Amino acid sequence: MLLTDRTAVIYGAGGSIGGAVARAFAAEGARVHLVGRTRETLEAVAGDIKGIGIKDAEVAVVDALDETAVEEHLARVGDIDVSFNLVSRGDVQGLPITDMPVDAFLAPVINGTRANLITARAAARRMAERGSGVVLTLNSGSAHGSPMMGGTGPADAATDSLVRNLAMELGPRGVRAVGLWAAGIPETLTVEKLGKVNPDLNEAAIQGILDQLSSLRMTRRNPTLAEITATAVFLASDHAAGITGTFVNVTGGMFPG
Repeated sequence: MLLTDRTAVIYGAGGSIGGAVARAFAAEGARVHLVGRTRETLEAVAGDIKGIGIKDAEVAVVDALDETAVEEHLARVGDIDVSFNLVSRGDVQGLPITDMPVDAFLAPVINGTRANLITARAAARRMAERGSGVVLTLNSGSAHGSPMMGGTGPADAATDSLVRNLAMELGPRGVRAVGLWAAGIPETLTVEKLGKVNPDLNEAAIQGILDQLSSLRMTRRNPTLAEITATAVFLASDHAAGITGTFVNVTGGMFPG
C-alpha cells in the first residue's frame, strides 16, 4: 500500500471529492482525519471507511477559515504527513463578470486563498520540523480563463501561485507542495451540488454541461472521480517524491499546462 502508516488531514472531507479522497487514502493504509464544517457528512464518510474494514477515521468539525481552530486541531493530531485542502469556497457562476455583485465575485478568491493559506502553513510548519510531508490542494484550472465563471478563475490563480511559492520555501526543508486541476467530474455534478452555485440548473441542463465539457477536452471524455483519487494517492506517496511546485492536470486536457 502506498500510504501505510501516514497521517493525512483532509479538509472538506464531507464533500464528494474530499470523501472519495479520504476513502482512497484509507484504503492505501493512511490514518485519516476528516475535517469539515458539517458533522453529519463527515460521520458518513467515516462510516464508509470503517464499514469496509480498513481502519477508523477521526472526525473533527473545524472551519478552515478559522486559524485558531485549525492550529488547535493540528496540535491534537500531532505528527502529520499529508494535508489536503478540498474545502468549498462559495463560488458563484453563471453570470458575466460585468453583472456579478462584487462580493459574489470576491468570495471564492478570499475564502479559497485564506483557507489554503491557513491549512497549508499550519501543516507545513509541523512537517518542516520533521523534514518531510506533502501539502496538497485542488482547483479547477480555470486560471487559464473560462467564461461565466465569476471569481473561480482568479481564485484558482491565487491558489496556483500559493502552491508554487510554498514549494520554493518548503522544498529545502523536505516538504512538497502540489496541487491537482480537476473540472467537471460527472459524479460531483448533481442538481444538489450545482444548485448551490447556479440555482437555475436542472438534470437536463447538467447533462448538457457534461456533454459540452467532454467536447472541450483533448480526450473527448470526462475524467472520473476514481481517476482523481488515484492521482491524489500517487501525489501523496513517495512515488511522487520528485514532484513539487506544480499542479497535475487531470482535466483530460481541458486546459493546457
